[in-house]
Amino acid sequence: MALIVQKYGGTSVGSVERIQAVAQRVVKAVKAGNSLVVVVSAMGKTTDGLVKLAHEISTQPNRREMDMLLSTGEQVSIALLSMAIQELGQPAISMTGAQVGIVTEAEHSRARILHIQPDRVQRQLEAGKVVVVAGFQGVASREELEITTLGRGGSDTSAVALAAALRADVCEIYTDVPGILTTDPRLVPDAQLMSEITCDEMLELASLGAKVLHPRAVEIARNYGVPLVVRSSWTEEPGTKVVSPTPQPRPLENLELARPVDGVEFDTDQAKVALLHIPDRPGVAARLFGEIATQDLDVDLIIQSIHEGKSNDIAFTVTKNSLNRAEAVAAAIVPALGAQLGLGPDAADVIVQRQIAKVSIAGAGMIGRPGVAAQMFSTLAAAGVNIQMISTSEVKVSCVIDAEDCDRAIAALCETFEVHSSSAKLTPAVEVHTPDEPPVRGVALDLNQARLAIRHVPDRPGMAAKIFQILAEQNISVDMIIQSQRCRVVNGASTRDIACTVAQIDAEAARAVLEKAAPELGCGEIVVDSAIAKVSIVGTGMVGKPGIAAQMFEALSQHQINIQMIATSEIKVSCVVAQDQGVIALQAIHAAFNLSGSQKIQVPA
Repeated sequence: MALIVQKYGGTSVGSVERIQAVAQRVVKAVKAGNSLVVVVSAMGKTTDGLVKLAHEISTQPNRREMDMLLSTGEQVSIALLSMAIQELGQPAISMTGAQVGIVTEAEHSRARILHIQPDRVQRQLEAGKVVVVAGFQGVASREELEITTLGRGGSDTSAVALAAALRADVCEIYTDVPGILTTDPRLVPDAQLMSEITCDEMLELASLGAKVLHPRAVEIARNYGVPLVVRSSWTEEPGTKVVSPTPQPRPLENLELARPVDGVEFDTDQAKVALLHIPDRPGVAARLFGEIATQDLDVDLIIQSIHEGKSNDIAFTVTKNSLNRAEAVAAAIVPALGAQLGLGPDAADVIVQRQIAKVSIAGAGMIGRPGVAAQMFSTLAAAGVNIQMISTSEVKVSCVIDAEDCDRAIAALCETFEVHSSSAKLTPAVEVHTPDEPPVRGVALDLNQARLAIRHVPDRPGMAAKIFQILAEQNISVDMIIQSQRCRVVNGASTRDIACTVAQIDAEAARAVLEKAAPELGCGEIVVDSAIAKVSIVGTGMVGKPGIAAQMFEALSQHQINIQMIATSEIKVSCVVAQDQGVIALQAIHAAFNLSGSQKIQVPA
């Protein structure tokens, strides 16, 4: 007999008929010989309605009272679903987050789970009952009984955390699509269903705005090895398995407050090629990396920062034994690019650096924790290590530094993040692709970001640390971080630009706090652009396959979409484009990688 945790979202319990359909599915699973814990969200648009009511009463509702208010939505759902299950002759009991022992930190509206005391749930299961649990909520203290909510996607988090605490055989997430799709079916109706996806791929897609699973839930599944399946509420199809690596043993105490970084990695077999003063127009990146792909050169990091006038810079890293060929390709292309700007064949530059190293911190716990990147930068600054390139993803932050600084940097990072040993370059822990499957598993679009450009930052150790610590202290999470390659001398000092993306709702607060700090930082103006979109490809199959980024850039070029920023990790390539071209970019890239399925996905209203 298996212990199954099932989670149903708001649309799945949005009406009496849908609640009854969920009850029938639950009872069918019990009759098959399983024990069930069922986690549910509030019905339909209930939470939105409660938020609207609160704002009609108060312009700035108290966060504690908002938790008290919003937690009632799930209580309606659990009571009704429990009644529906009982009507079918199956014993059931509804329980709030507090009653099932979900203890959180005392942080209203965005609490993280500390631990779960599942004794009461286990007793009810042993008595033959289905336990119906209110998702999205917990209690900050068993003595004070302060109700807390877990923030967006909290019901997913509740379900996977309960599965970890109960050591469930599987956690099934039921939603309004048939599983994890290659992209948003509302934008690409023939998006294809994936049978399996790795946790690392899912973390990237979830954090990029794929709304099927919340990244915090994926993080818990990855950390504790919880078998996770995403299925449709409306069909009996098997859905998508989210495959976890074999987890390291870890206690269930501080369940969501585990160390944010669980690995420090380095790669000394890297060399850098930077192209400066190239045209800021569609097709440039496609041409460059298309030529590199024809040479079968595998590129690691690619960064393109914000433009300056009509030109931009692109930098990338390759293995040292590939450097001569990469430099030759760049040198052959540069004169033509300079001529396009009307600046003559010698205007653009190719700069090569052989003695570099890439150091990285990795860990699923970095998601939603604003201070982790800043802590890395501060650590490097304290060790006297200057950062030449920065590239970020949801589960990794990488910096390119001088090779002679590598040992010192690794030692400092291991000490700061309490990692006992470092490792050379790693490939993803789990690979579920076969040689016949495409290296790109999914394409994601995020229309809710803004770009923040900090001009003329002094080029010395510690500047990135100061900037991102200021943002972290305001609880502003940063996504992409890119440091320009071009140096400009301002008042006798060498400077570089640093650009990053933040949530649109945080953009003006970020600008204000950095403008206030600008005199002390010694930097120039702070520029915000909210009219951007970030489009990304994700896939563990990209590793060791040249030409994937070039294929993405070419798809954008064919639609005359200019790339404003580029950032990469081992399993992700992200491009910032104009916001009004975001959907077209997504559709073009999805088509370029032949990710379409044979059926159109209908998403219920």
